[in-house]
Amino acid sequence: MVSTRRGPQPAAKAPRQRASRMTSDKRTREILAVARDVFVTHGFHATAVTEIASRLGVAEGTVFKYFPTKRELLNRVIEHWYGELFGDYTKDLSMIRGARNRFRYLVWRHLKTIREWPGMCRLIFSDVRSQPGYSRSPLHRMNLKYTGLFLDVVREGIGSGEFRDDVPLELLRDLVYGGIEHHAWGFLYRNTTLDAERSADQITDLVCTGIELRRPLEPSLTDADLCALADRLERVAATLRKA
Repeated sequence: MVSTRRGPQPAAKAPRQRASRMTSDKRTREILAVARDVFVTHGFHATAVTEIASRLGVAEGTVFKYFPTKRELLNRVIEHWYGELFGDYTKDLSMIRGARNRFRYLVWRHLKTIREWPGMCRLIFSDVRSQPGYSRSPLHRMNLKYTGLFLDVVREGIGSGEFRDDVPLELLRDLVYGGIEHHAWGFLYRNTTLDAERSADQITDLVCTGIELRRPLEPSLTDADLCALADRLERVAATLRKA
């Protein structure tokens, strides 16, 4: 009789682990990084979402799953970039003393950012600020937060007695940042040079000279005072001659 009893059976294989899918946050960061490169290279209007998807190795629909429109994708790219800048600015400012030095740092850093990120700045100046509803958008609020660092520095200078207390803050902000952008226009659109160091020194000197608190001068001598002083000197001289 043949035994139906089976011999030792091989251990059952563990269920095959399925590769974990990329987390939503990681995928979002990856899309933003690639989209930034493509937007900077081609500009907003010439950028195709298909190229972004191709560089990522995913279907175009995957990009739209995270960002419903190309405009929203651009806005998120700019928001992410603003966040990186803001963190660097606040860290560096904490190590600088003196309102004029901090003022100069913010001017220099803004010029340096334009020089290092011309494509991003062109996107902001031409494609973001011109869109309807910008003044009510998160990007506008981030821009106000960004330039708010400058207003805080001026307020600190007023509090410490370095700057006058009658400075119109918003006007000064518009004057400085608007002047920087106008100054950098040739670099952004006509391929001229931009010397961030020299321009920062010049702008700081021009503006801070106007807003620095000037100490009252000692009263000047009148003609009568000068005549009296001359008479005294003559008497002293006559005395010395007699001696």
